Amino acid sequence: MTSGTPLNLYNTLTRTKEPFVPLDAENVRMYVCGPTVYDFAHIGNARPVIVFDLLFRLLRHTYGANHVTYVRNITDVDDKINARAARDFPALPLNEAIRRVTEKTGQQYAADVKALGTLEPTYQPRATDFVLPRPDGKPDMVSLIERLIANGHAYAANGEVLFDVKSMPDYGQLSGRNLEDNLAGARIAVDAHKKNPADFVLWKQSSAEEPGWESPWGRGRPGWHIECSAMSAAYLGEVFDIHGGGLDLIFPHHENEIAQSRCAHGTHEMARVWMHNGFLQVEGQKMSKSLGNFVTINDLLETGTMGGHAWHGDVLRLAMLMTHYREPIDFSVKRLEEAETKLRDWQRAARGAELANDDAPDASVIAELADDLNFHRASVVLDAIAKKANRDDARASHCLAATLSFLGFSLDSLLTSDDGWEEPPHIATAIENRLAALNARDFAKADTIRNELSEQGISLMDYKDPETGERKTKWESKR
Repeated sequence: MTSGTPLNLYNTLTRTKEPFVPLDAENVRMYVCGPTVYDFAHIGNARPVIVFDLLFRLLRHTYGANHVTYVRNITDVDDKINARAARDFPALPLNEAIRRVTEKTGQQYAADVKALGTLEPTYQPRATDFVLPRPDGKPDMVSLIERLIANGHAYAANGEVLFDVKSMPDYGQLSGRNLEDNLAGARIAVDAHKKNPADFVLWKQSSAEEPGWESPWGRGRPGWHIECSAMSAAYLGEVFDIHGGGLDLIFPHHENEIAQSRCAHGTHEMARVWMHNGFLQVEGQKMSKSLGNFVTINDLLETGTMGGHAWHGDVLRLAMLMTHYREPIDFSVKRLEEAETKLRDWQRAARGAELANDDAPDASVIAELADDLNFHRASVVLDAIAKKANRDDARASHCLAATLSFLGFSLDSLLTSDDGWEEPPHIATAIENRLAALNARDFAKADTIRNELSEQGISLMDYKDPETGERKTKWESKR
C-alpha cells in the first residue's frame, strides 16, 4: 500500500458510508457495468466512466497500480443491437452483421472515453465471448445457468430458462424491494410459463432472424443480467470488492446479478461494496431524442451540439466531477463554461512545471477524495494551490501539475504555446454581444451579460483603443 489515507465509500447495499477494507489488499477488484454498443455513447454513459475512473486512480494510488484490477464490460448482444444490425447490414447473416455494428460502435466508445482522460480498465470483456464454455475454463453464461438449475434456483419453461426468485429468501436487499412487492407489482409482465411474475429470464429462444447460440435449451441467447455475473466471475472471482454503475441499474439489473451470482456460487454476497452514480439531465430536462436534447460524447467533442463549439474532453471530465457523483447532475452549457474557465485557470497556474513519473499528488486532495470521492472539496484545495502558484511559488505550481495529472487532466489542453492560453469561445462571444448591446445603448442587456460572466469568475474591463478610439473590453479571472 502506497498511501496511508483511509478510504470511506458509500455502500448502496448498507445505505451507509463506511471504511473500505478490501478482501485482499494485494488485489483490489472492481467491476463496472459498461455500455451496450448499439450506437454512439451518450453523455449519460460518460458519467460512470469518469466517476469510476477517478475511483480507479484513487485505488491505484492507495494500494499500488499493480494491485488493482478493474473490469468494465461491453454488452454486444441486445435487441437494440439486433435491430441496428438488420437495418445497416441486411445482406449479411445476423451474427456477422451484429459484429460489424458492435465493432464500429465499440471502437468509437473507446476513442470517446479516452478523450475524457480515462485510463483503460484492466480488462474489457465482450459479452458474446462469454456465452458458451471457454477453452480457458473461465466462467461462462451457459455453465452458470446450468449450475443455477442444478441448485434449484432456475427452471426451464416454454423454451426459456428463468430464475426462481422465491428460491432466494432475501432477494431484494440492494433495491429495498421485498419479494411480496415485486410479486404484486403491476409493471411486471406475467407470463403463463412463469412460476412467479417476478421471475426473470436467464436464457431466451432465438428466432431465425435473431442471433443465437446452441445450448442445452435449444438455440437462443442470454438474458441481460447473466452477462455481468459471468464476466465479473471470470476476472474477479465469485466475491469481489466493488461493483459500480448508474443509479438506474440498481433494479432490476444489479439486484438480479446478485441473485444469480450468489445462488450459483453459494456465497452470501457478490460484491462487498455497491456504488451508484446519480442521474443526468440536459439543461434541466431528461435526455430524450423526442425532446431533441439527446447528446453523445462525440457530439460534444466534435460537433458543437451544446454551446455552438466543440469542447475538450478535459472540460467534459471536470464538468461531470463538479457535482458529487451520487447527486443528480444538470449538464448544461453554463456548467461546461464554468468548467472550462476553472480548468484553464489551473492549467495556467501549473504552466511550466516539469513532472517525473513518481511525482505525488497533493495529500490534502487525496484526503478529500478518500471521503467518498468528494471532488468539490478537492477542487477547493486545488484553487488554494493555484493561488500560491500564481504568486510565483514554484513548489505550488509543481504540486498543482502533479495533482492535475493524477486526476486525469492534461496540463496544456486549453493553453497555447505563444502566451500560455487562448480565449474561451464563449467568453469572446459574450464580450462581442455585450459591446453590441452597449453600442445600441441596451444597457440592461449589457449588464446582464457582465453579471453572467461575473458569476463564472470573469471580470470585464472596458477601455478605448488608443489608435482608433473604439470601445474595447478585456477580461481576467477573478482571484
